Amino acid sequence: MIPMVKRVSTGIAGLDEMLGGGLIAGRAYLVEGPPGAGKTILATHFAMAGVDRGENALYVTLEEPADQLKEDMARLGFNVGSGNFKIVDATPVNPERSVVFSESPDIEFGESFERLLNSLSAELRKRDYQRVVIDPITMVKLTVPNELEYRKIFLAFLKTLRRYNVTVLMTAEVEKSDVEKYLVSGVIRLLRVESGDKIVRAIQITKFRGSAFDEVMRPYKITNQGIQVFPEETVFI
Repeated sequence: MIPMVKRVSTGIAGLDEMLGGGLIAGRAYLVEGPPGAGKTILATHFAMAGVDRGENALYVTLEEPADQLKEDMARLGFNVGSGNFKIVDATPVNPERSVVFSESPDIEFGESFERLLNSLSAELRKRDYQRVVIDPITMVKLTVPNELEYRKIFLAFLKTLRRYNVTVLMTAEVEKSDVEKYLVSGVIRLLRVESGDKIVRAIQITKFRGSAFDEVMRPYKITNQGIQVFPEETVFI
């Protein structure tokens, strides 16, 4: 008898429907798209869907300062004040918090992927997290310029996180995510496409190991309550 697969909600009903009920728990996924596509909003939906269920969520922000990110999240109605939610500011805006050039006061991020992994592992040992967001993974990639070396380190990174049985969601720009999308368990792509005589936002699942999924481009909108996906509608190019 085939065991039931545990599903994890993305926090977006239409996207969960496209995924056949949600992401598969304990695996790593990538959300890729151009600037302004809503990658961070989607990642926030994912983290907060866990918080709403009483799970612990860890959000590592590498690009947008934590205070600003919290303001944006709160404006969309997310409960950023929950004790189950921890956000770590590892942005390069403040030299003392740079993931690339120095250390964060919350988690000791440094100059390499190995430092990131050690720091994440230390935090995951301190608390039982179910969800982890790294937004964007692109910033860490800058610390490993050799692509072959990066591939090896990234694979080791995924294997280590798997030991903690957390579901991981990473974000990246489309043009900078070739290595990651081959190694993660699933890829969700956000696009801006021409549909007839207008430009629309479209979401597409391009990879989802271990499950059937909807491969069709579906329209989505960014509203004052976050992202809304329309799984019954199709984007025609």
